Amino acid sequence: MYVKVTTSGPRRYVQLLESYRDAGGHVKKRTVATLGRLDQLGGELDSVIDGLLKVAGREPASATVPPLSSSSLSFESARALGNVWVITEIWKELGFSNLRRVFRRTRHTIDVEALIRLMVLNRLCDPDSKLGVLRWLQAVALPDIEIKSVTHQQLLRSMDAMMDHQDAVDAVVAESLRPLMDADLSLAFYDMTTIRSEGLTDLADDVRRFGMAKEGLIARQFMLGVVQTAQGLPIYHEVFDGNTAEAKTLLPMLKKVMARFPNLRRLILVADRGLLSLDNLEDLRKLKLPDGHDLEFILAVPGRRYSEFVELLKPLEPQCDQANDEITFEVAWQEQRLIMAHDPATALEQRQKRQGKMNELQTQANAWVGKLDEQDQGTKKRGRKLSDSGAKARFYHEVRESHLGNIIKVDLKGELFNYVIDEGALKLAQLMDGKLLVITNVKDLEPQAVIERYKSLADIERGFKVLKSELEIGPVYHRLPERIRAHASICFMALILHRVMRMRLRAGNTGITPERALQTLKRIQHHRVSINGAEPLTGVSSLTDEDNKVFQALKVKLPSHAQSLTLL
Repeated sequence: MYVKVTTSGPRRYVQLLESYRDAGGHVKKRTVATLGRLDQLGGELDSVIDGLLKVAGREPASATVPPLSSSSLSFESARALGNVWVITEIWKELGFSNLRRVFRRTRHTIDVEALIRLMVLNRLCDPDSKLGVLRWLQAVALPDIEIKSVTHQQLLRSMDAMMDHQDAVDAVVAESLRPLMDADLSLAFYDMTTIRSEGLTDLADDVRRFGMAKEGLIARQFMLGVVQTAQGLPIYHEVFDGNTAEAKTLLPMLKKVMARFPNLRRLILVADRGLLSLDNLEDLRKLKLPDGHDLEFILAVPGRRYSEFVELLKPLEPQCDQANDEITFEVAWQEQRLIMAHDPATALEQRQKRQGKMNELQTQANAWVGKLDEQDQGTKKRGRKLSDSGAKARFYHEVRESHLGNIIKVDLKGELFNYVIDEGALKLAQLMDGKLLVITNVKDLEPQAVIERYKSLADIERGFKVLKSELEIGPVYHRLPERIRAHASICFMALILHRVMRMRLRAGNTGITPERALQTLKRIQHHRVSINGAEPLTGVSSLTDEDNKVFQALKVKLPSHAQSLTLL
């Protein structure tokens, strides 16, 4: 016998059927009983099932399943899944999982690739120290992780393994990036930033050196150079000593980038003011791509060298004074193209800001001069007595803080407090207000296009901001130089994933940043519940329309509760 659901008009019925053979030996079917309409069956059907179980000598179903209560349910803490799921899928798609091949041939007893991935995931989701990673692991469900436990020493040993096989690791990263790069016309943006480091010990080959930080302070730090494409994709990084001059890093970096990406048929280097020197220009002209083509470059002129171009720019000043919108000019300079952009709005803003600072300084100076004169006449006032040497020191300090030391000259050698305005320097500053000077050897780009390429360099500054804020690369508490380099490599991988997410979210017109996307997906959680001590049941939070939109834009498959997840 068996149960069958039959349809008659709009209704469906549950029937009990049996098979039999007729006189001719043919198999036939007949209805033994109709149990009722399917939409109306409830407790009656349970009674029938219990009766049949009793006849068969088995325990009724109602007796074996006790009613559920809060005491029979056991819930485990929900763990974040959506954010780590997305990053893991992109990690595998880009090919970073090929790092496993690098360490499979080594003698490490730990899964180095998995541990590196854990630290990269942490940088993107909830950046913390290596000890903090262990606490973070207790709140997330990890896809495609087979390790059962993680210790602090294992994380540090995986960082050491990265540096022991740095060339192989860099080769895997480069191989993952090549499909995302344009071989015909590749713009390479290069810039450097400073990363604060802690600790007082001095080691051999220590990269932690005291130098001028980007914030304008003397601090113990290391330098980080990053190269990225016009699309904002980081393709190379390197750690330098904290007191390294930026200009000296340019040529070694270029040679390494060209060696790592030999398929580039054209490379245009775009670099900031601090990287330009006459020596650099001469050496850049000699550099060749692997196929023999010249390296092309777009370099900004440092402000301290604007005075060298006064005679070239003076004839253009009448046109600048009449301009209402940004205009560009081009002149020849040392067999190179000198491109100048003049923005009237920026010029007005800079001029007003400078004049305002000068007015404030002159007002302060006049007040001090008046006080000194009154003191000389014998007038006594409350407060500390002012001296000429003290006034000179304080005024000089405020002038330097206002970046007007080349215009306001304080007489530090004279007996009396005195200063002069250098009219020549003031006129030069006014001449250069709102101007951007760029030197290039690119022949097939219009002046405006050259300026636009250079202004795109600002995107690498946003990348540094991501490194310092969202990924929290510093301050760094590692002591060993190789650990510092490994930490920078982990943050660099995280930056690559961040930029890939940004590119896809923008292409999907979502209006969502990677930070917001990860915060949104964090609400997708992995749940475990057990009933009456039985094997735990697992599940994944339901997805909202916003979740589906993010998954679709990132081109990542949806998480499944059937997927193997690791809970550490």
